[in-house]
Amino acid sequence: MKKPAAIIMLILGILIALPGLAALAGGAVASAVGSIQGDGYLTSGTSRFSVNSFALTSPRADAIGEDVPGRLPFDIGTLRLRIGSVTPDKPVFIGIGRQDDVEQYLSGVHHSELLNIRQRPFRADYRDVPGGNPASPPADQRFWTASVSGTGEQELTWNITPGAWEVVVMNADASLGIDVQAQAGFRSELIRPAATGLLVGGVIALVIGIPLIVFGAAGLGRHAGPRPPGGPGPGAGGPPAGGPVMAGPGYGGAGYPGQYQPGQYQPGQYQPGQGMAGPPLPAPPGGGTPGQAPQGTSAPPAAWGQASAPVVTAPVPPPHSSGPPRGPGAYPARLFGDIDPGLSRWMWLVKWFLAIPHFILLFFLWFAFVVTTLVAGFAILFTGRYPRALFDFNVGVMRWNWRVAFYAYAAVGTDLYPPFTLKRTNYPADFDVDYPERLSRGLVLVKWWLLSIPHLLLVAAFAGTTGSVWRWEANDNVLGSTYERGSGLSLLGLLVLIAAVILLFTGRYQRPLFNLILGVDRWIYRVMVYTALMRDEYPPFRLDQGPAEPAWAAEPAWPAEPDSAGGTPPGP
Repeated sequence: MKKPAAIIMLILGILIALPGLAALAGGAVASAVGSIQGDGYLTSGTSRFSVNSFALTSPRADAIGEDVPGRLPFDIGTLRLRIGSVTPDKPVFIGIGRQDDVEQYLSGVHHSELLNIRQRPFRADYRDVPGGNPASPPADQRFWTASVSGTGEQELTWNITPGAWEVVVMNADASLGIDVQAQAGFRSELIRPAATGLLVGGVIALVIGIPLIVFGAAGLGRHAGPRPPGGPGPGAGGPPAGGPVMAGPGYGGAGYPGQYQPGQYQPGQYQPGQGMAGPPLPAPPGGGTPGQAPQGTSAPPAAWGQASAPVVTAPVPPPHSSGPPRGPGAYPARLFGDIDPGLSRWMWLVKWFLAIPHFILLFFLWFAFVVTTLVAGFAILFTGRYPRALFDFNVGVMRWNWRVAFYAYAAVGTDLYPPFTLKRTNYPADFDVDYPERLSRGLVLVKWWLLSIPHLLLVAAFAGTTGSVWRWEANDNVLGSTYERGSGLSLLGLLVLIAAVILLFTGRYQRPLFNLILGVDRWIYRVMVYTALMRDEYPPFRLDQGPAEPAWAAEPAWPAEPDSAGGTPPGP
């Protein structure tokens, strides 16, 4: 599949599946609302309203459904109000009338308009309208569409009709001071049909959208995946295919073509397209070109000073494979990041704004990531294999996210704008995961939630709010249900902020602080890999600090050639 076709399919799939998912969620909520009460009403809690005026009115609202001709043959909605005076045996009045008639009756009357209701703790906000006494008790008026009055708890039921309406609560004798307990309820015959329609529409949209997302992601994954065996072409930052791999001091250990390893390239040495760079080779005795034997001789490299950097000819594994052998402590997900030596003091203040295009694209890419992960989970359950194209797509999404995070908010370690691509690039931040040939079918059912709980708690401590000092809460009451929202600065965000403020005033990024930040990021991304079903190896409880993955090799990275005596020389 060509890349433009894959992009179009992915975009269409997301645009269809997102509304479908929203419709499915809305249908589930509507179904729950339709059956939440035995009498068919969705009921709020009982709350106390107390004002020092002659009347309490509902908030002003625009007219609803004025274009609906006549009365429909089904119940649009029914409002039920239950109100009783806090003072025993004091009669109350509840009335619903057209907004113009209510305003004319209360014109010049001291009353209170309800503006907002909050819960936990309960608080009602009012707008006080000054004035005098009512001319007559409310029950004497003839404009009320529905009304009830009396002692004890009074219940008013009203079928909602088109127009602009207002609810009024008063003392039946029009005396000063309103102090009542109130409860509201709502039901509609449209809830269940609407829920069914939303559920059916959501399912249809997902049936169409999810395959489009999967095929589009698979197409992009094939373009973002590894190059064919034989290594990258010119300009990829590695030696030619099948060529020698430099190993030893100064080369940061073994590598493979196109694999960026922090510490392998010194500042100013690494130039894309020029291959690996390392320390200059010494000139051979008697003159000549460094790195070559003197003319007319066949002395081994050790004879002219190259023993510290042996050249070993070995098969070059392709990128995204298991790569060079690593020690038992190495994790198959690798995160890298190098500080930009010319980091601006102030640019971190606006990077979050500059990265908005990336945030928008990543929102849709992460949605596709979730879909492809679910599909891959079923594939692993039945076949024991993670579809390679989906694997490369998901790795590309995480790589893209890490580049933006390194640039904007999770490290602010570079001023180089992140590229818009899923592929590996010569960007100073990189992420990669080794492709697993086989995965456990049983672990796929438990590793993303049950086995991950210890790590998820720690990640929540790293990336969640740091505590009540940094936390704010807002409560919204909708039909008696309270929703709480919290936000704050995470521990990782606090570390990055401290490093950025130090950079602002000193012009230097503190290396120990950067190493700690990268260690936290590395932990988080390892847990993301595990919970996304990409590897079966359990993430280590280890804060591997620094820009590069730790060298956990317990043996030489590549086999060494026998020496002249037939033995194997010791490792460096």
